[in-house]
Amino acid sequence: MGYRYFINAVELAKKIMKDTILPGDITIDCTVGKGNDTLLLAKLVGPLGKVYGFDIQLNALDYTQEKLKEENLIDRVKLIYDGHENVLNYIEDEKVKLVIFNLGYLPTGDHNVVTKPETTIKGIKGSLKLLCKNGILLIASYIGHNGGLEEKERVEEFLNNLDQKTYSVLKFQFVNQINNPPILYGVEKL
Repeated sequence: MGYRYFINAVELAKKIMKDTILPGDITIDCTVGKGNDTLLLAKLVGPLGKVYGFDIQLNALDYTQEKLKEENLIDRVKLIYDGHENVLNYIEDEKVKLVIFNLGYLPTGDHNVVTKPETTIKGIKGSLKLLCKNGILLIASYIGHNGGLEEKERVEEFLNNLDQKTYSVLKFQFVNQINNPPILYGVEKL
């Protein structure tokens, strides 16, 4: 069976993570949620790497911590009970290889607790400052909830205005899918 090129945004983000991260790298999961990306990042950075994970919901951090303990990976991850807009308060001198955001709400959580355009853009700005040369920022934008479309539009406007001499920006979107599939944005620091 051949390689499938047109995979969904979540699977594409995982592929990019696997192709980008090397053992010893520093990464950030700006929206820990159910911990899937945090767990993958912890495996990819290896014992000498580091993952910073942010979330504003304690249940998301608790769930992720248990997942990491089960896999014996907790020592590679620093879970932070704070919003991604405060990323620069926790990380300053380290050069980060990859940052990921999954916008929207925690699928098993309170659907009224959602990411907001103002804090997301502040988090993106901070994350871009931390990226090393050829570092990658991934943003999965979910638009099917209240406020999701506005957040996507504001994020896209911000990304459209990044200096092309400093960043390359990609938008991956299915145009014939129903039920508001996520849109994946990729930013590489040149």
